[in-house]
Amino acid sequence: MAARRSLVPYVLVLVWLVWSYAISVAGYGLISRARSSDVGIVYGSLVQGGQPSPRLEARLRAGRDVYGQGLVKKLYVSGATGREGYDESLVMANWLILHGVPSADVVRDSLGRNSALTAVNARAWMQTHGARQALVVTSYYHVARASMACWQAGVEVNGAAPARHFELRDVYSLSREMVALPVYAVRGMFERRTRP
Repeated sequence: MAARRSLVPYVLVLVWLVWSYAISVAGYGLISRARSSDVGIVYGSLVQGGQPSPRLEARLRAGRDVYGQGLVKKLYVSGATGREGYDESLVMANWLILHGVPSADVVRDSLGRNSALTAVNARAWMQTHGARQALVVTSYYHVARASMACWQAGVEVNGAAPARHFELRDVYSLSREMVALPVYAVRGMFERRTRP
């Protein structure tokens, strides 16, 4: 019994650390602000029955809003074909065009299978088209990792437009981000050390 009681403070400290980390990751996204940039990189998410899921629609609304406010000149929508069989970037582009963004200002990336690939592909497009700064447009809990992926790819991030859509699934999504963020950080440090 004494051994069990002696573990209580350690468990409480561990719970406090995990809770603080979760609040930091979510808070970073929630307090992020959109600043004038050349392009808004809109990260993909689930497509259901050919339509954006509520989470993806929230990201698209955030992208449309920053475009409508004149904060970005182009919206770069990125996502791959998911298990459901839909090209996320096509569904995203169609939604934006249907909601008032001119098709000439929507750029599609159908090869953005994850955050890192989206950032690498966006950087290549930006270099080709003379874009310097990007605004990260994604769910609030994903802002930190998406921004880190962009920085690691060499994209100059100039703020974020966090989608403020809340659902029960955010608990899982936030937990996933808490694991993925350090993985991205370590991978980025390793890649920098191994570059010629």
